[in-house]
Amino acid sequence: MSIPFRLGVLGSGKGSNFVAIADAVAAGKIPAQVAIVLSDVENAGILAHARERKILAQFIPPGKFRTKLDEEAEHAVVEALRAAQVDLVVLAGFMRVLKGEFLRAFEGRIVNVHPSLLPSFPGLAAWQQALDCGVKVAGCTVHFVDAGVDSGAIIGQQTVPVLDTDTAESLHQRIHAAEHDLYPKCVAAIARGEISVVGRRVLWKKS
Repeated sequence: MSIPFRLGVLGSGKGSNFVAIADAVAAGKIPAQVAIVLSDVENAGILAHARERKILAQFIPPGKFRTKLDEEAEHAVVEALRAAQVDLVVLAGFMRVLKGEFLRAFEGRIVNVHPSLLPSFPGLAAWQQALDCGVKVAGCTVHFVDAGVDSGAIIGQQTVPVLDTDTAESLHQRIHAAEHDLYPKCVAAIARGEISVVGRRVLWKKS
């Protein structure tokens, strides 16, 4: 019997992208299992969702910094993921920048979803950036994580039209819905071994 592909999920908030991925796993759409869910927020919704699904869920105190994990916290996260024998680290609304040890420990095995069509509008509140710039098409991007800000190789993208009636909130909601569709598809492709990275390009095998 083959050993299942194992996912480790990091999140700081409600966990809606985690729910989309966990539901896709349960439905057999992603050939993997969620091995562990970690959060830097003790009462984060993502931990509650994991526990409801009988998935190992753990709060790890982030330490003294506001935007990143301190060294002790980063080491604790790395060790928890290693103990769970994860093959892929999935960031699902994790609101801290990952640095040195973490990136080295899981190089080429960390993915994130961002609410814009990268490389446009990296960073915070990308939907508001899109509205402010007057673009007619927004969307979301699943990408590998590197040492830059939303700068890793792009795995997949999905477009969302910007409507004349859109507010920042309404556009954000529709982008979020697109994330729930795109992210599980990209994670499934990785779990199946259907993608390869050549330089900055991520290539999908033709089915």
